[in-house]
Amino acid sequence: MTEHDDLHAEPTEGFKVGEKKTIDEYQQLDQNDESLRKWKESLGLGGGKTLSDPNDPRKCIILSLGLEVEGRPDIIIDLKTPGALEKLKDQPFRIKEGAQFRMKAQFKVQHEILAGLKYLQKVSKGPLSNKMQEMMGSYGPNTEEKPLYEKKFESETAPSGLLGRGHYKAVSKFVDDDNQTHLQFEWSFDIKKDW
Repeated sequence: MTEHDDLHAEPTEGFKVGEKKTIDEYQQLDQNDESLRKWKESLGLGGGKTLSDPNDPRKCIILSLGLEVEGRPDIIIDLKTPGALEKLKDQPFRIKEGAQFRMKAQFKVQHEILAGLKYLQKVSKGPLSNKMQEMMGSYGPNTEEKPLYEKKFESETAPSGLLGRGHYKAVSKFVDDDNQTHLQFEWSFDIKKDW
């Protein structure tokens, strides 16, 4: 058992994963149902040429990760760059104690509808750890009209004080309702008295 075995999505009470369908099957569903038509449009179905790469079997591709801090330039990690994930683990973000910040991700979806994408995170400092889960939503394959998606996560406040400062390790992953992991990575950050 590894230290990250406990990082898994919690089920949403009362939610049942629906039957899997192809894009064509969704497009043919009850075309006279106005609410279903609007739902399909919200997923980008039937609107524009798909950008799915037939040579890339991945359903969800995380393109970049970012850290937004009010009053400071965003820190963006381009995951298309070789070695980007290793850099996240070995070169910690620096965050001022008590600062408001939030993470964001840019991603693309291809081949089929991505249902119930979630972001999971476990942050540890010494023997203490904290887990969080944030629902990102369901997405249709990207099209020329919508070439990528961006999700900004809930704002957080960095710990402060003598006990809050220090080095933190984190593991994060993007997982869908089928429990398919689309990306898992380790990263770290340092909470400092100043920038």
